[in-house]
Amino acid sequence: MVDRVALLRAPNPSAMTLDGTNTWVLASRTGEAICIDPGPAIPAHVERIVAYLREHDLVLRAIALTHGHPDHAPAAPLLAAATGARTYAHRYSAAQHDEMLDDNDELSFGDLRLVVIDAPGHTLEHLVFYERESATLFTGDTILGSGTVVIAPPGGAMRPYQATLRRLLAEFGDARAICCGHGPIVTEARAKIEEYIAHRERREAELLAALAAGTQTIPDLVERIYRDADMRLWAAAARQMLAYLIALEEEHRVRAVRLDRPLTQREHAILNPDWVNVVGAEHAPLVEAELGAQLRLDAIYEYSVL
Repeated sequence: MVDRVALLRAPNPSAMTLDGTNTWVLASRTGEAICIDPGPAIPAHVERIVAYLREHDLVLRAIALTHGHPDHAPAAPLLAAATGARTYAHRYSAAQHDEMLDDNDELSFGDLRLVVIDAPGHTLEHLVFYERESATLFTGDTILGSGTVVIAPPGGAMRPYQATLRRLLAEFGDARAICCGHGPIVTEARAKIEEYIAHRERREAELLAALAAGTQTIPDLVERIYRDADMRLWAAAARQMLAYLIALEEEHRVRAVRLDRPLTQREHAILNPDWVNVVGAEHAPLVEAELGAQLRLDAIYEYSVL
């Protein structure tokens, strides 16, 4: 990793953010800088970014957002006010920003060349950035340094996410490093992308194998496929199952039939948990954003293979 790429991790550790959100500061040789994902609106974190810029005689020209989730974007207005930098985001981003970015755009400051990659999946307004000289991908929540990514409707979609991974492998598989939104730097980029692709294919195969054994609901699938996982993760798994099932139903590979009955207590606990009780009031808003909790699953469906 070149010296001009610095990691300043936000102090917001949780089950969803691992050790915290990774904020990246990229410095040109002429003293200009780009900040990728300034993180949550924590004044102390913003002050740390500003102090880093001052210490290294850097002028922040741009704040680039991978996506608008509350652990990645809310610090942007604070950082912009402190530095005068303009904020750049996907044209569909609801996060506060000054400039819109499209696929294959380029942010250039001094000798920094940051290529914009439209990367839907985790959210539909997700971007990945590629720094040419260091051959480094900045992937936000598309690829993490450890673990896997939550793909939850309505903001997340499985087939676009898989297409994003395949594109990253085809066009950027020779990257020297992946600087992720959470977790450590990945130095084997091709292997990590291939691992992510294989993981999604394996989970889908497990889902289809489970349905081949008989008609099931999402809670049935979660209890079967994730039986060895922490039960506190079952609600997240349910949203992942929904993302797969939406794709398979659209492809006419799976049929969904709504059952004429209310959810049982067990089903409701898996599909619509009270996240404040599960993760606490501090972390509940982030979990709800990541898992698409605004989409309440108040009906129960049975799924079968066509």
